[in-house]
Order: sequence, then structure tokens, then C-alpha cells
Amino acid sequence: MDFTHDFAATATIAIDAGVRTVMLAGVHPACFELFAHESIRSVVDLKGKTVGVTDTTAGVDYLMLKIVAGSVGLDPAKEINWVTFGEGGPKDLLTNGKIDVFMTFPPWAQELRAQGTGHVILNSAVDRPWSQYFCCMLIGNVDFVRRNPIATKRVVRSVFRATDICAAKPDWVARRLVDRGFTPRYDYARQGLDDVSYRAWRDYDAEDAVRFWALSERELGMIKSSPDKIIETGTDWRFLNDVRKEFGI
Repeated sequence: MDFTHDFAATATIAIDAGVRTVMLAGVHPACFELFAHESIRSVVDLKGKTVGVTDTTAGVDYLMLKIVAGSVGLDPAKEINWVTFGEGGPKDLLTNGKIDVFMTFPPWAQELRAQGTGHVILNSAVDRPWSQYFCCMLIGNVDFVRRNPIATKRVVRSVFRATDICAAKPDWVARRLVDRGFTPRYDYARQGLDDVSYRAWRDYDAEDAVRFWALSERELGMIKSSPDKIIETGTDWRFLNDVRKEFGI
């Protein structure tokens, strides 16, 4: 593909491994929540617990949870029991006691909160440092970006026009998400649009986010490159800067 939208830490691992991708902009911060049994009160309590994830190689929830666990001094490789969901849904696995914790995102997080499934021990929309950095980035194929600067700028511009619409017209966006079959419930989609800061691209610093995630991953041995090296080889903010000027930012 020429462009995608993915977790910054996932992109950092790919860049460290030599994949020819480049981060072009931060799209939004703070979209994940950790749901746990009532007996688990904080991330520190994950020691020795069973954590459910979609994939134990490159799953976004797995990578994110490793970083979160490492941030409070846990050894994610030795002190957490990782299991994949398989055919079971995380909600049922949590309710049945087969897992203790799992991570999810809008609009499923909003649905689980409304249904009273477990309780939230970390909400990146409000908990620091996670709320201070982009988690989701716009990423381009290096060769396409270099060959097609005008098209790349159009893509960056269109993404942020759409992001601004999410912030300015959440009722309309939520209805479109339901009408197009992305999610069945309008109320959860609408709440998710409120919970994620879609205007943060105007204020947050994308390079700060890359540095934050890369430093966290390097400290855990997930990448070998320094944050400066990741930024040098795996980011290109020219198009973002141009679009910000066009938008009067």
C-alpha cells in the first residue's frame, strides 16, 4: 500500500527493521483503554496476571501493553502471562475468568463501559503520559512519497480535513459510521468521537510522539535504533508543516 494509519510504536519497529515506510503526521492521541477484573486496581497489579491480546507478535494491543507494563517497572516478558483471544471474545473471556485484562478501542470501549464489563484501570485519553502524545500516525511508503510529493500532500491534507470533520460534526460522522456498516450502534460511535481528541493534530508535536515511543521501545529492547535515528530515517514532516500553514496553524 502507499499510505496507512497505524500505531506509532508499530511503525517504529518496522522502520528499525529496515522497512521502507515513513511517518508523515500524527493523527490523534489517546484511543485505548485497559479493562480488568475488579480485583486489579492498576497496571502494577498485572504482575503474574493473564493478559489477553489479539496477537503476541505484532498486535497493536500487545505492543502497547508491553510498553505500558514496562513504564511501571514490570518485565513484560517474564512477569505477564500473555494469551491470544483465538475464537473467543475478550469480553466473555474476562467475564469467565480466563483472562484478567485486555485492551480495546472506540467504539468497543464505550460499549463495554456502558455494559459494566470489568472496570477501566487506564484510559489514555486522560492518563499521563499517554494522553500527551499521538498514538496513531499517518504513514507512507517511502518510494511513493519521494516520487509523488504533490499526491502525498493531497493525502495529508485530506486526512486532516476529515479529522477536523470528526471534531466539528461528530453527530454526522457517527451516523455515517453506522450507515456504512463500520459499527452497529450510533450511541457508542458518537461517544467515541467525543472521547478521542481529533483536534489535537493542530497542537501536538508529532516528532515528540515518535521520540517518546521509540525511547520506550529501546529501553525495553524492542528496537535497536535510537530515537534520533528513527526520526532521521523514518519521518518526513514537510507535508504536515505545509498543510498546517494552509490551515492557518
